[in-house]
Amino acid sequence: LNEKRETEGLPTFANPRNAAAGSLRQLDARVTKARPLAVFLYNAVEAETTLGVSTQAALLTRLAALGLPTNPTNAVVTDQASVEAYLAKYTAVRDDLAYGIDGIVVKVNDLALHAELGNTVKVPRWAIAYKFPPEEAETIVRDIEWTVGRTGVVTPTAIMDPVQLAGTTVSRASLHNPDYLLAKDIRLGDTVTLHKAGDIIPEVGQVILPKRPATATEAYPIPAFCPACGQPLVHTADEVALRCINPFCPAQIQESVTHFASRDAMNIDGLGPKIVAQLLAKNLIHNVADLYKLTFDELTGLEKFGVTSANNLLEALANSKENSVERLLFGLGIRNVGAKAAKVIAAKYGDLTAIATATADDISDLPGLGQTIGQSIEQYFAEAPTQALVREFQELGVNLKFISDGPVATDTVFSGKKVVLTGKLTMFSRKDASDWLERQGAIVSGSVSKKTDLLIAGADAGSKLTKAQELGVEIWSEAQFRDTMKA
Repeated sequence: LNEKRETEGLPTFANPRNAAAGSLRQLDARVTKARPLAVFLYNAVEAETTLGVSTQAALLTRLAALGLPTNPTNAVVTDQASVEAYLAKYTAVRDDLAYGIDGIVVKVNDLALHAELGNTVKVPRWAIAYKFPPEEAETIVRDIEWTVGRTGVVTPTAIMDPVQLAGTTVSRASLHNPDYLLAKDIRLGDTVTLHKAGDIIPEVGQVILPKRPATATEAYPIPAFCPACGQPLVHTADEVALRCINPFCPAQIQESVTHFASRDAMNIDGLGPKIVAQLLAKNLIHNVADLYKLTFDELTGLEKFGVTSANNLLEALANSKENSVERLLFGLGIRNVGAKAAKVIAAKYGDLTAIATATADDISDLPGLGQTIGQSIEQYFAEAPTQALVREFQELGVNLKFISDGPVATDTVFSGKKVVLTGKLTMFSRKDASDWLERQGAIVSGSVSKKTDLLIAGADAGSKLTKAQELGVEIWSEAQFRDTMKA
Protein backbone atom coordinates (compact mmCIF):
# COMPACT_ATOMS: atom_id res chain seq x y z
CA LEU A 1 0.00 0.00 0.00
CA ASN A 2 2.83 2.40 0.84
CA GLU A 3 4.66 1.61 -2.41
CA LYS A 4 1.48 2.45 -4.35
CA ARG A 5 1.02 5.70 -2.41
CA GLU A 6 4.64 6.69 -3.05
CA THR A 7 4.20 6.30 -6.82
CA GLU A 8 1.07 8.48 -6.59
CA GLY A 9 2.93 11.17 -4.62
CA LEU A 10 0.84 10.59 -1.49
CA PRO A 11 2.15 10.45 2.10
CA THR A 12 2.84 6.93 3.35
CA PHE A 13 1.30 5.33 6.43
CA ALA A 14 3.51 5.14 9.51
CA ASN A 15 2.29 1.72 10.67
CA PRO A 16 -0.43 -0.92 10.10
CA ARG A 17 -2.59 0.43 12.95
CA ASN A 18 -2.83 3.88 11.35
CA ALA A 19 -3.37 2.40 7.91
CA ALA A 20 -6.23 0.15 9.05
CA ALA A 21 -7.91 2.84 11.15
CA GLY A 22 -7.62 5.40 8.35
CA SER A 23 -9.04 2.94 5.84
CA LEU A 24 -12.09 2.18 7.97
CA ARG A 25 -12.82 5.88 8.58
CA GLN A 26 -13.11 6.68 4.88
CA LEU A 27 -16.39 8.33 3.90
CA ASP A 28 -16.09 6.78 0.44
CA ALA A 29 -16.50 3.00 0.77
CA ARG A 30 -14.73 2.53 -2.56
CA VAL A 31 -11.50 3.79 -0.99
CA THR A 32 -11.89 1.31 1.86
CA LYS A 33 -12.57 -1.49 -0.63
CA ALA A 34 -9.33 -0.71 -2.47
CA ARG A 35 -7.23 -1.10 0.69
CA PRO A 36 -5.67 -4.53 1.46
CA LEU A 37 -7.53 -5.03 4.76
CA ALA A 38 -7.73 -8.41 6.49
CA VAL A 39 -9.24 -9.62 9.75
CA PHE A 40 -8.97 -12.42 12.30
CA LEU A 41 -12.19 -13.39 14.13
CA TYR A 42 -11.92 -14.27 17.81
CA ASN A 43 -15.49 -14.23 19.12
CA ALA A 44 -19.15 -14.83 18.25
CA VAL A 45 -22.31 -13.64 19.96
CA GLU A 46 -24.01 -16.42 21.96
CA ALA A 47 -21.62 -18.97 20.49
CA GLU A 48 -22.92 -21.79 22.69
CA THR A 49 -26.42 -21.66 21.19
CA THR A 50 -25.69 -20.33 17.70
CA LEU A 51 -22.66 -22.53 16.93
CA GLY A 52 -23.04 -25.37 19.41
CA VAL A 53 -19.65 -24.95 21.08
CA SER A 54 -18.72 -24.76 24.76
CA THR A 55 -15.11 -23.52 24.69
CA GLN A 56 -13.10 -20.72 23.11
CA ALA A 57 -10.88 -23.24 21.33
CA ALA A 58 -13.89 -25.08 19.87
CA LEU A 59 -15.32 -21.74 18.74
CA LEU A 60 -12.18 -20.91 16.75
CA THR A 61 -12.20 -24.39 15.19
CA ARG A 62 -15.88 -24.00 14.24
CA LEU A 63 -15.32 -20.54 12.72
CA ALA A 64 -12.41 -21.88 10.65
CA ALA A 65 -14.56 -24.82 9.46
CA LEU A 66 -17.14 -22.31 8.24
CA GLY A 67 -14.45 -20.68 6.11
CA LEU A 68 -14.02 -17.62 8.35
CA PRO A 69 -10.50 -16.27 9.04
CA THR A 70 -9.06 -17.20 12.44
CA ASN A 71 -5.54 -16.90 13.80
CA PRO A 72 -3.84 -20.31 13.51
CA THR A 73 -1.35 -19.45 16.27
CA ASN A 74 -3.97 -19.88 19.03
CA ALA A 75 -3.23 -22.53 21.64
CA VAL A 76 -4.82 -24.11 24.71
CA VAL A 77 -2.58 -23.98 27.80
CA THR A 78 -3.22 -25.50 31.21
CA ASP A 79 -0.86 -23.79 33.66
CA GLN A 80 1.12 -20.61 34.31
CA ALA A 81 4.36 -22.06 32.95
CA SER A 82 2.67 -22.86 29.63
CA VAL A 83 1.28 -19.32 29.44
CA GLU A 84 4.74 -17.85 30.03
CA ALA A 85 6.31 -20.16 27.44
CA TYR A 86 3.74 -19.06 24.84
CA LEU A 87 4.37 -15.38 25.65
CA ALA A 88 8.12 -15.86 25.35
CA LYS A 89 7.78 -17.66 22.01
CA TYR A 90 5.74 -14.93 20.34
CA THR A 91 7.69 -12.09 21.94
CA ALA A 92 10.73 -13.50 20.13
CA VAL A 93 9.06 -13.84 16.71
CA ARG A 94 6.60 -10.90 16.77
CA ASP A 95 8.61 -8.93 14.18
CA ASP A 96 8.56 -11.91 11.78
CA LEU A 97 4.75 -12.15 11.70
CA ALA A 98 2.85 -10.93 8.66
CA TYR A 99 0.90 -8.44 10.80
CA GLY A 100 1.69 -6.08 13.65
CA ILE A 101 0.81 -6.99 17.24
CA ASP A 102 1.38 -5.19 20.54
CA GLY A 103 0.51 -8.06 22.87
CA ILE A 104 -1.25 -11.38 23.47
CA VAL A 105 -4.66 -12.03 25.03
CA VAL A 106 -5.06 -14.88 27.53
CA LYS A 107 -8.68 -16.08 27.88
CA VAL A 108 -10.59 -18.52 30.03
CA ASN A 109 -11.42 -21.42 27.70
CA ASP A 110 -14.80 -22.46 29.18
CA LEU A 111 -17.52 -20.21 27.70
CA ALA A 112 -19.88 -20.95 30.60
CA LEU A 113 -17.33 -19.34 32.91
CA HIS A 114 -17.38 -16.21 30.75
CA ALA A 115 -20.98 -15.60 31.78
CA GLU A 116 -20.24 -16.46 35.40
CA LEU A 117 -17.20 -14.18 35.65
CA GLY A 118 -18.95 -11.35 33.79
CA ASN A 119 -17.53 -7.95 32.89
CA THR A 120 -16.62 -4.70 34.53
CA VAL A 121 -17.85 -1.51 32.88
CA LYS A 122 -14.81 -1.54 30.58
CA VAL A 123 -13.33 -5.04 30.37
CA PRO A 124 -14.24 -8.74 30.66
CA ARG A 125 -13.10 -10.56 33.78
CA TRP A 126 -12.42 -13.71 31.74
CA ALA A 127 -9.59 -12.27 29.65
CA ILE A 128 -6.41 -10.32 30.23
CA ALA A 129 -3.96 -8.72 27.81
CA TYR A 130 -0.21 -9.15 28.07
CA LYS A 131 1.52 -6.12 26.50
CA PHE A 132 5.00 -6.44 25.01
CA PRO A 133 7.76 -4.31 26.55
CA PRO A 134 7.78 -1.08 24.51
CA GLU A 135 10.45 -0.29 21.95
CA GLU A 136 12.87 2.34 23.31
CA ALA A 137 15.05 5.00 21.73
CA GLU A 138 17.42 7.64 23.06
CA THR A 139 16.98 11.33 22.33
CA ILE A 140 17.95 14.73 23.75
CA VAL A 141 15.56 17.16 25.47
CA ARG A 142 15.98 20.58 23.84
CA ASP A 143 13.14 22.49 25.45
CA ILE A 144 10.12 22.17 27.77
CA GLU A 145 6.92 23.81 26.56
CA TRP A 146 4.04 24.73 28.91
CA THR A 147 0.47 24.74 27.57
CA VAL A 148 -2.82 25.73 29.19
CA GLY A 149 -5.99 23.62 28.88
CA ARG A 150 -9.69 24.58 29.23
CA THR A 151 -9.80 23.99 32.97
CA GLY A 152 -6.57 25.92 33.47
CA VAL A 153 -4.28 22.91 33.87
CA VAL A 154 -0.76 23.89 32.79
CA THR A 155 1.02 20.89 31.27
CA PRO A 156 4.74 20.56 30.45
CA THR A 157 5.74 18.92 27.16
CA ALA A 158 9.28 17.81 26.32
CA ILE A 159 10.56 18.99 22.92
CA MET A 160 13.22 16.54 21.75
CA ASP A 161 15.39 15.62 18.79
CA PRO A 162 13.15 13.59 16.41
CA VAL A 163 13.53 9.80 16.63
CA GLN A 164 11.83 6.85 14.92
CA LEU A 165 9.73 4.89 17.40
CA ALA A 166 7.21 2.10 16.71
CA GLY A 167 6.76 3.23 13.12
CA THR A 168 6.43 7.01 13.64
CA THR A 169 8.69 10.01 14.11
CA VAL A 170 8.44 11.34 17.66
CA SER A 171 9.73 14.72 18.85
CA ARG A 172 7.29 15.59 21.65
CA ALA A 173 6.12 13.83 24.81
CA SER A 174 3.88 15.02 27.63
CA LEU A 175 5.51 15.33 31.04
CA HIS A 176 2.03 15.41 32.60
CA ASN A 177 2.58 17.71 35.60
CA PRO A 178 5.29 19.46 37.64
CA ASP A 179 5.60 16.60 40.15
CA TYR A 180 6.27 14.15 37.29
CA LEU A 181 8.88 16.50 35.80
CA LEU A 182 10.66 16.91 39.14
CA ALA A 183 10.49 13.17 39.94
CA LYS A 184 12.13 12.36 36.60
CA ASP A 185 14.58 15.25 37.17
CA ILE A 186 14.57 16.11 33.47
CA ARG A 187 16.83 19.04 32.55
CA LEU A 188 17.51 20.83 29.28
CA GLY A 189 20.17 18.96 27.31
CA ASP A 190 19.51 15.65 29.07
CA THR A 191 19.63 12.42 27.09
CA VAL A 192 16.51 10.39 27.91
CA THR A 193 14.96 7.08 26.93
CA LEU A 194 11.72 7.36 25.02
CA HIS A 195 9.02 4.73 24.43
CA LYS A 196 5.36 4.55 23.46
CA ALA A 197 3.02 3.57 26.28
CA GLY A 198 0.74 0.88 24.87
CA ASP A 199 2.63 1.33 21.58
CA ILE A 200 0.69 4.59 21.12
CA ILE A 201 1.48 7.45 23.53
CA PRO A 202 5.08 8.82 23.56
CA GLU A 203 6.47 8.73 27.10
CA VAL A 204 9.82 9.64 28.61
CA GLY A 205 11.33 6.70 30.49
CA GLN A 206 14.36 7.95 32.39
CA VAL A 207 17.29 10.31 32.24
CA ILE A 208 20.64 8.73 31.27
CA LEU A 209 22.70 10.48 33.94
CA PRO A 210 26.19 9.63 32.57
CA LYS A 211 25.26 11.62 29.44
CA ARG A 212 24.00 14.71 31.34
CA PRO A 213 25.83 17.81 30.06
CA ALA A 214 27.98 19.82 32.49
CA THR A 215 25.76 22.85 31.90
CA ALA A 216 22.67 21.10 33.37
CA THR A 217 23.56 21.96 36.97
CA GLU A 218 20.10 22.78 38.34
CA ALA A 219 16.63 21.22 38.28
CA TYR A 220 14.30 22.66 35.66
CA PRO A 221 12.40 25.63 37.22
CA ILE A 222 8.62 25.25 37.56
CA PRO A 223 6.85 28.39 36.31
CA ALA A 224 5.10 30.57 38.88
CA PHE A 225 3.06 32.51 36.34
CA CYS A 226 0.74 31.44 33.52
CA PRO A 227 2.57 31.36 30.15
CA ALA A 228 -0.54 32.73 28.43
CA CYS A 229 -1.85 35.49 30.73
CA GLY A 230 0.90 36.09 33.30
CA GLN A 231 -1.36 35.50 36.31
CA PRO A 232 0.03 33.56 39.32
CA LEU A 233 -0.35 29.80 39.02
CA VAL A 234 -1.88 27.65 41.77
CA HIS A 235 -0.49 24.28 42.92
CA THR A 236 -2.73 23.00 45.71
CA ALA A 237 -1.53 20.42 48.21
CA ASP A 238 -4.21 17.87 47.29
CA GLU A 239 -3.42 17.52 43.57
CA VAL A 240 -0.48 17.31 41.20
CA ALA A 241 -1.82 19.71 38.57
CA LEU A 242 -0.52 23.26 38.19
CA ARG A 243 -3.39 25.60 37.36
CA CYS A 244 -4.18 29.04 36.03
CA ILE A 245 -7.44 30.11 37.69
CA ASN A 246 -7.83 33.36 35.78
CA PRO A 247 -11.18 33.05 33.91
CA PHE A 248 -9.93 35.59 31.37
CA CYS A 249 -6.81 33.62 30.41
CA PRO A 250 -6.74 33.70 26.57
CA ALA A 251 -5.49 30.11 26.30
CA GLN A 252 -8.62 28.90 28.08
CA ILE A 253 -11.16 31.18 26.42
CA GLN A 254 -12.03 29.20 23.24
CA GLU A 255 -12.59 25.92 25.06
CA SER A 256 -14.39 27.63 27.93
CA VAL A 257 -16.73 29.58 25.60
CA THR A 258 -17.54 26.41 23.65
CA HIS A 259 -18.31 24.62 26.92
CA PHE A 260 -20.39 27.58 28.14
CA ALA A 261 -22.58 27.35 25.02
CA SER A 262 -22.97 23.56 25.14
CA ARG A 263 -26.32 21.81 25.55
CA ASP A 264 -25.98 20.91 29.23
CA ALA A 265 -24.68 24.39 30.06
CA MET A 266 -26.30 27.54 28.62
CA ASN A 267 -27.59 25.66 25.54
CA ILE A 268 -26.86 28.42 23.01
CA ASP A 269 -27.93 26.82 19.73
CA GLY A 270 -25.73 27.69 16.76
CA LEU A 271 -22.65 28.66 18.77
CA GLY A 272 -20.18 25.88 17.96
CA PRO A 273 -16.36 25.75 18.05
CA LYS A 274 -15.92 27.24 14.55
CA ILE A 275 -18.08 30.26 15.33
CA VAL A 276 -16.33 30.73 18.68
CA ALA A 277 -12.95 30.64 16.90
CA GLN A 278 -14.08 33.37 14.49
CA LEU A 279 -15.39 35.56 17.31
CA LEU A 280 -12.07 35.29 19.12
CA ALA A 281 -10.00 35.85 15.97
CA LYS A 282 -11.90 39.08 15.27
CA ASN A 283 -11.59 40.19 18.92
CA LEU A 284 -15.37 40.33 19.26
CA ILE A 285 -15.28 38.41 22.54
CA HIS A 286 -12.72 38.02 25.31
CA ASN A 287 -14.78 36.07 27.86
CA VAL A 288 -18.15 34.34 28.11
CA ALA A 289 -19.96 37.51 29.21
CA ASP A 290 -18.98 39.21 25.92
CA LEU A 291 -21.31 36.82 24.09
CA TYR A 292 -24.22 38.89 25.40
CA LYS A 293 -22.74 42.09 23.91
CA LEU A 294 -22.63 40.79 20.32
CA THR A 295 -24.55 42.82 17.72
CA PHE A 296 -26.28 41.93 14.48
CA ASP A 297 -23.66 43.82 12.42
CA GLU A 298 -20.79 42.01 14.13
CA LEU A 299 -22.33 38.59 13.51
CA THR A 300 -23.14 39.22 9.84
CA GLY A 301 -19.47 40.09 9.37
CA LEU A 302 -18.48 36.52 10.16
CA GLU A 303 -17.62 34.04 7.40
CA LYS A 304 -20.69 32.15 6.10
CA PHE A 305 -22.92 33.96 8.58
CA GLY A 306 -25.95 35.60 7.02
CA VAL A 307 -28.99 37.47 8.27
CA THR A 308 -30.89 34.36 9.35
CA SER A 309 -27.91 32.86 11.17
CA ALA A 310 -27.24 36.13 12.98
CA ASN A 311 -30.87 36.53 14.07
CA ASN A 312 -31.05 32.91 15.22
CA LEU A 313 -27.91 33.23 17.32
CA LEU A 314 -29.05 36.51 18.88
CA GLU A 315 -32.37 34.86 19.75
CA ALA A 316 -30.56 31.85 21.26
CA LEU A 317 -28.38 34.18 23.34
CA ALA A 318 -31.44 36.09 24.56
CA ASN A 319 -33.21 32.86 25.49
CA SER A 320 -30.16 31.59 27.40
CA LYS A 321 -30.35 34.64 29.68
CA GLU A 322 -33.52 33.13 31.18
CA ASN A 323 -31.90 29.81 32.13
CA SER A 324 -31.95 28.65 35.72
CA VAL A 325 -28.65 29.50 37.41
CA GLU A 326 -27.38 25.90 37.64
CA ARG A 327 -26.79 26.02 33.88
CA LEU A 328 -24.71 29.15 34.29
CA LEU A 329 -22.80 27.61 37.21
CA PHE A 330 -21.98 24.50 35.17
CA GLY A 331 -21.16 26.61 32.11
CA LEU A 332 -18.48 28.51 34.00
CA GLY A 333 -16.38 25.33 33.83
CA ILE A 334 -15.36 25.27 37.49
CA ARG A 335 -13.25 22.14 37.96
CA ASN A 336 -14.94 19.23 39.69
CA VAL A 337 -18.37 20.88 39.31
CA GLY A 338 -20.55 18.86 36.93
CA ALA A 339 -24.14 19.49 35.89
CA LYS A 340 -25.65 17.47 38.76
CA ALA A 341 -23.48 19.11 41.41
CA ALA A 342 -24.34 22.54 39.98
CA LYS A 343 -28.06 21.82 40.33
CA VAL A 344 -27.71 20.63 43.94
CA ILE A 345 -25.76 23.78 44.83
CA ALA A 346 -28.15 26.11 42.98
CA ALA A 347 -31.21 24.56 44.62
CA LYS A 348 -29.65 25.05 48.07
CA TYR A 349 -28.43 28.64 47.73
CA GLY A 350 -31.00 30.06 45.32
CA ASP A 351 -28.80 32.50 43.39
CA LEU A 352 -25.24 32.96 42.18
CA THR A 353 -24.34 35.76 44.60
CA ALA A 354 -25.12 33.46 47.54
CA ILE A 355 -23.13 30.62 45.95
CA ALA A 356 -20.19 32.99 45.44
CA THR A 357 -20.01 33.74 49.18
CA ALA A 358 -20.57 30.16 50.41
CA THR A 359 -17.72 28.44 52.24
CA ALA A 360 -16.14 25.18 51.16
CA ASP A 361 -17.37 23.51 54.35
CA ASP A 362 -20.97 24.60 53.75
CA ILE A 363 -20.99 23.30 50.17
CA SER A 364 -19.25 20.04 51.09
CA ASP A 365 -22.09 19.22 53.50
CA LEU A 366 -24.63 19.08 50.66
CA PRO A 367 -25.80 15.56 49.66
CA GLY A 368 -23.57 13.86 47.11
CA LEU A 369 -20.89 16.58 47.18
CA GLY A 370 -17.75 16.82 49.28
CA GLN A 371 -14.73 18.89 50.26
CA THR A 372 -13.15 18.77 46.79
CA ILE A 373 -16.17 20.42 45.14
CA GLY A 374 -16.56 22.83 48.06
CA GLN A 375 -12.96 23.99 47.77
CA SER A 376 -13.23 24.38 43.99
CA ILE A 377 -16.27 26.65 44.36
CA GLU A 378 -14.76 28.73 47.17
CA GLN A 379 -11.44 29.15 45.37
CA TYR A 380 -13.06 30.07 42.04
CA PHE A 381 -15.29 32.82 43.45
CA ALA A 382 -12.54 34.22 45.68
CA GLU A 383 -10.73 35.55 42.60
CA ALA A 384 -11.25 39.22 41.65
CA PRO A 385 -11.73 38.46 37.90
CA THR A 386 -14.50 35.98 38.75
CA GLN A 387 -16.25 38.53 40.97
CA ALA A 388 -16.09 41.04 38.11
CA LEU A 389 -17.54 38.42 35.75
CA VAL A 390 -20.52 37.83 38.08
CA ARG A 391 -21.21 41.59 38.22
CA GLU A 392 -21.02 41.73 34.42
CA PHE A 393 -23.59 38.94 34.05
CA GLN A 394 -25.88 40.84 36.40
CA GLU A 395 -25.53 44.07 34.41
CA LEU A 396 -26.21 42.22 31.13
CA GLY A 397 -29.48 40.80 32.44
CA VAL A 398 -28.40 37.17 32.73
CA ASN A 399 -30.56 35.35 35.27
CA LEU A 400 -28.61 34.50 38.43
CA LYS A 401 -31.45 32.81 40.30
CA PHE A 402 -32.51 29.18 40.62
CA ILE A 403 -35.73 28.34 38.82
CA SER A 404 -37.31 25.30 40.42
CA ASP A 405 -38.69 22.50 38.25
CA GLY A 406 -41.43 22.13 40.85
CA PRO A 407 -41.62 20.15 44.06
CA VAL A 408 -40.00 16.73 44.19
CA ALA A 409 -42.56 13.99 44.74
CA THR A 410 -42.11 11.84 47.83
CA ASP A 411 -44.71 9.13 47.31
CA THR A 412 -44.07 7.69 43.82
CA VAL A 413 -42.73 4.29 42.79
CA PHE A 414 -39.39 6.04 42.14
CA SER A 415 -39.08 7.90 45.46
CA GLY A 416 -35.67 7.26 46.99
CA LYS A 417 -34.82 4.68 44.31
CA LYS A 418 -31.42 4.63 42.60
CA VAL A 419 -32.11 4.44 38.85
CA VAL A 420 -29.71 3.96 35.91
CA LEU A 421 -30.52 4.73 32.26
CA THR A 422 -28.66 2.83 29.54
CA GLY A 423 -28.85 2.16 25.80
CA LYS A 424 -30.45 4.33 23.11
CA LEU A 425 -33.72 5.94 24.18
CA THR A 426 -36.00 6.58 21.19
CA MET A 427 -39.13 7.96 22.88
CA PHE A 428 -37.49 10.86 24.73
CA SER A 429 -34.03 12.26 25.40
CA ARG A 430 -31.78 10.95 28.16
CA LYS A 431 -31.89 14.37 29.85
CA ASP A 432 -35.69 14.59 29.76
CA ALA A 433 -35.93 11.11 31.27
CA SER A 434 -33.40 11.98 33.99
CA ASP A 435 -35.15 15.25 34.83
CA TRP A 436 -38.55 13.52 35.07
CA LEU A 437 -37.14 10.78 37.31
CA GLU A 438 -35.55 13.32 39.63
CA ARG A 439 -38.87 15.16 39.94
CA GLN A 440 -40.38 11.83 40.95
CA GLY A 441 -37.86 11.55 43.76
CA ALA A 442 -35.42 9.17 42.08
CA ILE A 443 -31.64 9.35 42.39
CA VAL A 444 -30.33 9.02 38.83
CA SER A 445 -26.88 7.42 38.60
CA GLY A 446 -24.50 6.72 35.74
CA SER A 447 -23.24 3.34 36.94
CA VAL A 448 -24.72 0.04 38.07
CA SER A 449 -23.88 -1.31 41.53
CA LYS A 450 -25.40 -3.45 44.28
CA LYS A 451 -27.20 -0.31 45.45
CA THR A 452 -28.98 0.18 42.11
CA ASP A 453 -32.75 -0.37 42.41
CA LEU A 454 -33.78 -0.12 38.76
CA LEU A 455 -32.18 -0.16 35.31
CA ILE A 456 -34.12 1.30 32.37
CA ALA A 457 -32.69 -0.20 29.18
CA GLY A 458 -33.11 1.27 25.71
CA ALA A 459 -31.91 -0.22 22.44
CA ASP A 460 -28.40 -1.69 22.16
CA ALA A 461 -27.87 -1.72 25.93
CA GLY A 462 -24.42 -3.08 26.73
CA SER A 463 -22.29 -3.74 29.79
CA LYS A 464 -24.58 -1.93 32.24
CA LEU A 465 -27.43 -4.25 31.28
CA THR A 466 -25.17 -7.29 31.67
CA LYS A 467 -24.01 -6.15 35.09
CA ALA A 468 -27.59 -5.42 36.21
CA GLN A 469 -28.60 -8.94 35.17
CA GLU A 470 -25.68 -10.41 37.10
CA LEU A 471 -26.60 -8.44 40.23
CA GLY A 472 -30.29 -9.23 39.99
CA VAL A 473 -31.29 -5.58 39.53
CA GLU A 474 -34.85 -4.95 38.35
CA ILE A 475 -34.84 -4.10 34.62
CA TRP A 476 -37.45 -2.16 32.65
CA SER A 477 -37.77 -1.62 28.93
CA GLU A 478 -38.18 1.91 27.59
CA ALA A 479 -41.83 1.10 26.76
CA GLN A 480 -42.48 0.00 30.35
CA PHE A 481 -40.93 3.23 31.60
CA ARG A 482 -43.06 5.28 29.20
CA ASP A 483 -46.25 3.52 30.35
CA THR A 484 -45.36 4.29 33.98
CA MET A 485 -44.80 7.94 33.12
CA LYS A 486 -48.28 8.13 31.59
CA ALA A 487 -49.99 6.28 34.44
